Amino acid sequence: MTAQIIDGKAFAANLRERVGALAAEFAAKAGRKAGLAVVLVGEDAASQVYVRSKGKATVAANMESFEHRLPADASQDELLALVSKLNADPAVDGILVQLPLPAQMDEQAVIAAIDPDKDVDGFHVINAGRLAVGDRGFVPCTPLGCMMLLTDRLGDLSGLEAVVIGRSNIVGKPMAQLLLDANATVTIAHSRTKDLPAVVKRADIVVAAVGRAEMVRAEWLKEGATVIDVGINRLPPEPGSDKGKLVGDVAFGEASVVAGAITPVPGGVGPMTIAVLLRNALVAAYRHEGLDLPEGTI
Repeated sequence: MTAQIIDGKAFAANLRERVGALAAEFAAKAGRKAGLAVVLVGEDAASQVYVRSKGKATVAANMESFEHRLPADASQDELLALVSKLNADPAVDGILVQLPLPAQMDEQAVIAAIDPDKDVDGFHVINAGRLAVGDRGFVPCTPLGCMMLLTDRLGDLSGLEAVVIGRSNIVGKPMAQLLLDANATVTIAHSRTKDLPAVVKRADIVVAAVGRAEMVRAEWLKEGATVIDVGINRLPPEPGSDKGKLVGDVAFGEASVVAGAITPVPGGVGPMTIAVLLRNALVAAYRHEGLDLPEGTI
């Protein structure tokens, strides 16, 4: 048996297309484009790449991109003042502060300062609370993207056994909550879990979000399981190469022989994150203008 490859790249492209069409409709109804503001503090190379790609994707989806940059030595008060200004700006529907922040800043305090209704990253404690009680808020982009891939592949998740490996606030915990809301039976596993392979072996759905290269082996998996690999790890370079291979948290080659379906790395979960960010920004815009988003479109 060879697993079906879950093509996150194709799914994300389709989602971005739908968001773009609805964003054009929004602009026609509201008399303005939906607006996403991205704040970058400092010169972190990876963050700069992310911010650039988010800006391009926003414009391509018929939305307004507002980019704000602060120097690496900016004070927390300067950043909070900028966030406050963006909270009050009616042209801005979504605010994303690119993490990590420089050492002199308290990330939690900055996230807490964002208006929860503009928190398109879904990191604000109010949005975490809304997710926990099944209320309408924003869900972090990566787990929501994983959920879209799962429901597209499996349909109804009721009664399925799901194991989420990893308990971060950004992926593990919200992922477990989304699965629970979809009536799956959910176990959150982590570094202290006893006999992790045996726990994973029970699962119809495995979401690996632990940040350890190729940790999940084929023998851990139940035959036919659906595997969502959130990890992005770079292996040490091979002799004669200057860059190591990108791999996930799952040993893809061997797992593909056992799993029923699996996301590759790269090309699986990764492309979903920006697509879902655009989706969240558009949802925020529709809500701010009191407009109804057509049911089931995004």
